[in-house]
Formats: sequence, structure tokens, C-alpha cells
Amino acid sequence: MLDTLLGHSRPDAIRRLDEIQQQLNRILLGKEEAVRLALACLLARGHLLIEDLPGVGKTTLAQSLARVLGLHFNRIQFTSDMLPADVIGVSVYDGARQAFTFHPGPLFTHVVLADEINRASPKAQSALLEAMEERQVSVDGASRALPDPFFVIATQNPHEHSGTFPLPESQLDRFTMTVSIGYPARSAEHDLLTGRDRAAMLAELAPVTDAEGVIELQRMSEAVHASEALTGYVLDLVEASRTAPELELGLSPRAGLSLVRSARAFALIDGRDSVIPEDVQAVAPAVIGHRIAHTLPAADRQARARELLGQVAVR
Repeated sequence: MLDTLLGHSRPDAIRRLDEIQQQLNRILLGKEEAVRLALACLLARGHLLIEDLPGVGKTTLAQSLARVLGLHFNRIQFTSDMLPADVIGVSVYDGARQAFTFHPGPLFTHVVLADEINRASPKAQSALLEAMEERQVSVDGASRALPDPFFVIATQNPHEHSGTFPLPESQLDRFTMTVSIGYPARSAEHDLLTGRDRAAMLAELAPVTDAEGVIELQRMSEAVHASEALTGYVLDLVEASRTAPELELGLSPRAGLSLVRSARAFALIDGRDSVIPEDVQAVAPAVIGHRIAHTLPAADRQARARELLGQVAVR
């Protein structure tokens, strides 16, 4: 089906996706699942939230993903005194022109790392809401489009850490996926300790594609076929979440869309032109965990998501 829709680009796209993963896995040792989910999230035109302890590779994943994909990258360190203008930008009066000139903030890039987002106040966090949903920001009554592609990777410390502001449900629902990288396995950590410096390796990464290539891959992801039975399976999951008494919240329509789009992207990464139930099951913990049990630790959210999967039969 993809060959028919997109000419002869599919084999080349699969090759590029394999190379992208190989490059990323050279930097993030033993984290193949997190790498694949992050790539699927971008192909699904979503946004990624990484919740984990400091020092496990959150920033490295964001930087290496942007570099391998040939995309512009900005990092924003969120702090308690940050204002929305620090993220979006500000209009400054130009005396020579006798007019205000807009100076774009760090949000105007392809891949933005919102580091420790839950250290900022809710007011500063809200600066991302319109950008993540509509790919634009409104400043002084004017809408300004963000670059395409536009991908937010936010990191947050676990809720029990001091000095954090929990993300509201409206913000969480705009993140297509939440993942945790976790500590590496002993063998991977051994290679990390005895191998080359990651920063030096990151600087040597060669882009596999560019912004136009990423947009093409996103379009290919959208063209992956999802059958009526597959769509019915996703609807069953959504409806089950809304009636399960043990869950804090049911899945929103946006969550259902995120689940289908992410499953399409996961299928494309695996080289298939149609979605199978296993694709939905592979991405579901990352897509729905933070939506149905957002106050629980990451491991418990994933467990709740898997319990929900176990309660719904595959069509």
C-alpha cells in the first residue's frame, strides 16, 4: 500500500529508519525500546515526556535524535522563575522603525528540549500548550507558525523530588508518549564506562536525513493502513478505560488518536504497511499510562496500562 501511495520511496525509508536507530543505539547503550518509542513518537507528529532520574541519558537522547535527523535543536532549562516570554519570545520596541519587532524565543526550532519542565510554575508550563497542539504561538494578537517538523521532548523529575510542580492533566494529555529510560544493564554500563566519551561521539554523528525527509517519513506513517478491526480494538480500549473504577481518568479522544498514530509509526519502523494489534500493545503503555493514572509513579502507570490491555480482547 505504501509503495502505491508514495512511489518507490518505501524501501529507502525503511533503510533510513534502520540507520537512524543504529546510530542512536550506538550512543544510548541498551535502550533500544526507548529509542524506538521516541522515534515512533516523532513520526506520529506527537510530543514526548521523559520522566526519570538525573544522569540516565534524557538530554543525550534528545540531542542525538535531533542530530541524526538533521533537525535544528534548542534546549530550554525550566526554572521556578521562568516566564512564558522566556520560552515563546518577546516583542521589543524598535525606535528607528517606531514599531515593535518580535524576537523569537527558543521554542522556534525543530526539536526543543524542555528540560525539567516540572520545575517551572504552571504559568510558564502553559506557554507550551498552544505550541504543542496547534504548532503555533499567539503573541500580541498575532499567530506565529512554528517550524515543521516541530517536536517537544520534555523531561521531568519524579514527583517526589523537591521543587517540582505537577503537570496538569491538560498538559499531560498533549504528550503523545511518556517513557522512562532507566538505569542501563550491567554490560551496557560497562561499555559506557570503558568506551569513548558520549559527547565526543554525539559531535561525530552524521545526519541520516533532514527536515524534508522527516516530513516525508511522517506522511508515510500516516499512510500505514489501520483496519476496521484494529480501529475497533482501539475503541474497545478507550471505552474500557472510561468504565474501569480503578483508573483515575478515562482516555480522551486525543488519546485514542495518539494510540492509532503511534501504532502506525511503530508499524512503519518495523517495515510493515499495516497495523497489527501487537503494534497497539507495544506503544499503549507509553501512550496511555500517564493519562489513566497520572499521580502514580512511572512503573505503576505502566502496570495499569498493561492491566487494561489484558482486560480487552483483540478483535
